[in-house]
Amino acid sequence: MKLSTQSRYGVRALFDIAYNSAHSPAQIQHIYRRQRIPPRYLEQIFQKLKKNGFLVSKRGPKGGYMLKKPADQITIGDIIRTVESNSKIVFCTELEAGRKKCTLYDKCVTRHVWKEGHDRIFGYFDSITINDLCRMAKEMGIRQEIGHQLSFTI
Repeated sequence: MKLSTQSRYGVRALFDIAYNSAHSPAQIQHIYRRQRIPPRYLEQIFQKLKKNGFLVSKRGPKGGYMLKKPADQITIGDIIRTVESNSKIVFCTELEAGRKKCTLYDKCVTRHVWKEGHDRIFGYFDSITINDLCRMAKEMGIRQEIGHQLSFTI
C-alpha cells in the first residue's frame, strides 16, 4: 500500500496546526514554511478536510485554519480515509455499489488475506491521534512556534 502525498501532507498539516497554532488560526504560509507543503496543494487538501468536519476556516487578516475537533479525536486513519479517493489495499475485498463483482469473489482465499491486512493497517492508523504526534514531537525536541507569528497591526 502506497499513501499519496495528499495523505502524508494532510497528516503533517493537521499536526502542524495542532502543534504550532494552539487556539488561533494557522495561516497557509506559516504551514508552508514549517512543513514545505505547496500552498495551492494544501488548500485542495484543506477543502476535503473542511468538508468532512476536521477543519474550520476564518477569513480576514487574522484568519486561517483551526481544528474543528480536539487533536485527541482525529486519527491518522481518519485523515487518510478523508483525502484518499480509495484507501483499500485491493478493490475486491468488499462488494461496492456500481462495481462489477469478481467471478472468483465467493471462492477467493486471498480476498480474506487482503481484507485482514487492510483492517490491521487501519487499526494501527486509527490508534494514532494528532495529539499523539504532538507528544512525539515534544519528545523529539521539535520547537513549537506558538505565539511567534508576526503581527502587522499598527
